[in-house]
This record gives sequence, C-alpha cells and structure tokens, in this order.
Amino acid sequence: MYFDAASTAPLHPVARQALTAALDEGWADPARLYRSGRQARMLLDAARETVAAVLGARADEISFTASGTQAVQLGLLGALAGNRRRGGHFTHSAVEHSSVLHVAERHAAGGGEVSVAPVDRGGRVEPEAFAALLRPDTALAALQSANHEVGTVQPVGEVAALCAGAGVPLLVDAAQSAGRVDVPAGWSLLTASAHKWGGPAGVGVLAVRKGVRYASPLPADEREGGRVPGYVNVPAIVAAAASLRAVRAEAEQENARLHALVERIRTRVPRLVPEVEVVGDPVRRLPHIVTFSCLYVDGEVLLTELDRAGFAVSSGSSCTSSTLTPSHVLAAMGVLTEGNVRISLPYGAAEADVERFLAVLPDLVAGVRAPLGLDLPAPGAPATESSLVIDALGKRCPLPVIELAKRIGEVPPGGTVAVLADDEAARLDIPAWCGMRGQEYAGEAPAAEYGGDRGSAYLVVRRS
Repeated sequence: MYFDAASTAPLHPVARQALTAALDEGWADPARLYRSGRQARMLLDAARETVAAVLGARADEISFTASGTQAVQLGLLGALAGNRRRGGHFTHSAVEHSSVLHVAERHAAGGGEVSVAPVDRGGRVEPEAFAALLRPDTALAALQSANHEVGTVQPVGEVAALCAGAGVPLLVDAAQSAGRVDVPAGWSLLTASAHKWGGPAGVGVLAVRKGVRYASPLPADEREGGRVPGYVNVPAIVAAAASLRAVRAEAEQENARLHALVERIRTRVPRLVPEVEVVGDPVRRLPHIVTFSCLYVDGEVLLTELDRAGFAVSSGSSCTSSTLTPSHVLAAMGVLTEGNVRISLPYGAAEADVERFLAVLPDLVAGVRAPLGLDLPAPGAPATESSLVIDALGKRCPLPVIELAKRIGEVPPGGTVAVLADDEAARLDIPAWCGMRGQEYAGEAPAAEYGGDRGSAYLVVRRS
C-alpha cells in the first residue's frame, strides 16, 4: 500500500495514455518548420495552454523545466538577478523546501542578505510577521503554498497582498498543492512539479508574471522564453498537462474523500498508540497529508517495520543513515524531530487500506518500543533526590529522550534533570518532549558543569 504521494504520486492513467500517444506524435523538434516539427509544436503549445489555464496564468508566462527543484532554483535566481538594482535582500519562511534554502545559502555566500520568517507550532507563518521582514532593499520573497512535510497550508493570499504593497515580488512554490487545490492569488512567480500530481517525473513548471523583472541566471537560450535552456521533452510535457487537467477535474470529489480518510488517521492514531502527537495545522491543511510523532521511537526503524508490513510511508524527519541533521521544518515548528511518520494518500487510496494501517500500527510501535524498557522504573516511583544527571553522551536521538522519560520519575515535582547529550537533535527533541509531556524545559548549559566532557546539559524541571 503506497502512502507516499507527497514524495511522488503514481502515474495517473490519463498521463500514461497521453504519454504513449505523444511518443508517436510529438517526438520531433518543436522548433523546426517541417511537418513533424510543427506537429510537436502544436502539442507543446496545447500543453502550455492547458497548464496555464489550471494555474491561472497566461500561456506565454509558462516555461517547462526538468524538475520542480530546477523551477524553484531558476525562479529564485532569475528574480534575484532581475531585481538586483532594488537590493540584495531575500526573505523566505523557515519551512520552505530545501531547494529554496540552498538558493538562500548561495545568495548569502555571494554577499546577499537573507531573513527567515518563523512559523507557529502548526507550521504556519503569520502574515504580519512575514511582512515585517520586508525592507526597501528586499529583492524577492518566497513562500510555499503548503508544506511538504506536514501539509499545513500557508496564508499566501495575505502575504502576497502585503508583498505587493511593499513592491516586493513573491515566488510561490506550489509543488504540493498544484492540481489538488486552487492556486493562491497574488503570486509573481509560481513553481510546480508534475510528478506530485500524477504526471511523469522530469517535468517542472516555472511561471513568471508579465512585468516581473527576471534575468536568466544561465547563458542565453532561445527555448522556453529564454528562461530554461535545453531541449524540451514534448511527450512528457503533454502527459503532465493532460494529467493536471484530469486531477483538477476530479479534485473536489477526491479531496473530500481523502480528507475524511486523513481525519480518521488524525483522530484514531493518538487513541490507538500512546505518547503520540499529530503535527501540522489541524484545519488549514492539504486533504491528503498527515504527520504524527511517536515518542521514544526511531522514525527510520518504524518506517522499516511498516515497509515489512506492506506500507510505503515516509518520515517527517530527515535523520537517516546518511545524515544526522534533523528536519528543518519540524525544528522550526518546535515539535519532535524523531519518530515521525508522514502519510500522504494518493488519488484512489482505499478505505480498507487505511483501516489496515490503523490496525497494524499499534503493534508495530509497541514492538519498536519493547526493547527500551520504558516501564522500568515506573513513572512516579519514590523520589530520593531533587536533582539527577543522565549521561546520554554518544547516544543518538531518540535515546537521550528515552532515558529522560524513563528516569524523570526519580526526582520529585520541582526537581531538575540534566540530560547530557552531544547529538544536536537533543536540542530540539528534549524541549518538544517537555511540551508534549507537561514538563518544564529550563534551557541548556555546558555539559562540563555537570561532569560531561563534551556536548550540552539540557535541563528539565519535573512538573507532573
């Protein structure tokens, strides 16, 4: 059962049919004047018009790229270059896709300035707080339409109006929402990715409104309005456009169905599995995404167990065997960055599959937690000391949090526990655990003050 549509959606049947037909009819170079070239150009123009109509743009504002990531990067770099006379300041939210963050890093390394708008615990920016970061020298702002990890929908319309009032162009990354919900109004540049809505991989969309200053960051090329160099994949673009039109036509009915299934997961998982928090905005969210955090669980271990049970899901945390960096989205929200599971239902997801997931999840989580001995010692055991030091140096999260949960009962209410840890994720996960468990996070101190030779001491005051 495939529950990872936010990463990539299964190919829509309409996309498959259109791709097969376009391979026969649209294989030639659309820039050529002979018959097969003209045929390919007709298909490309029709696809461009279809995409423009769905996204609320003009056909000549649409360029096709090799991916959504490339669309974001070209859009950002081109708008920053086009507005360089205004200044070198760039603003974005704290939960943008990594493609935005990488451009921001490059911009800062080249002498530009970057401001980051914070989000609330649901992952949503406050429009006025975002607008407060805009300056006379702000060349560009960026805000996603909806978050890729937790599904929270951003107030793009409000932010766009404030940006317009300040004369700042706004790039909206609509990768997760395009085709599923209406495109928000007010954008200056818009990006999307076909494989997110059921089109083929390898097709991205970059829309640049007429009048927006844009200078290609790459050498000049006559194709795609001069914004994207290289030969276009006409058959894939045709399939992407056909599937976008199809999913948009189906969206109202299918969104309602998926929303009900996701609401079932949001409601029942905390009842079925102890010590779980559902993250993301509970109301202003995409219909198909839900993320929850399981305390005392390594998210990658749980994903492996779910895979063995026949469920393809992903983790809201980017802590994997290849990186120790916690998810910047979850960190910005102030929620647990370990033990996260993201469910993103594809079009046509079956109710029976969701029910089976809910049936197997509790035992799988219990099995992952079982070796940890979370019931020893029992919470609330008689306390003999008013302070406690837990040495979790050298242990990766969630182990420091697990040790804290097991032993906080050894101090009386009002007592302090110092957790020594050198895993950076502990700086995020211990405060998040306190918020979930009703304990007080008292900050951090050098581990040396508590007998450690490295790392930090994270201080927790027992309140319950």
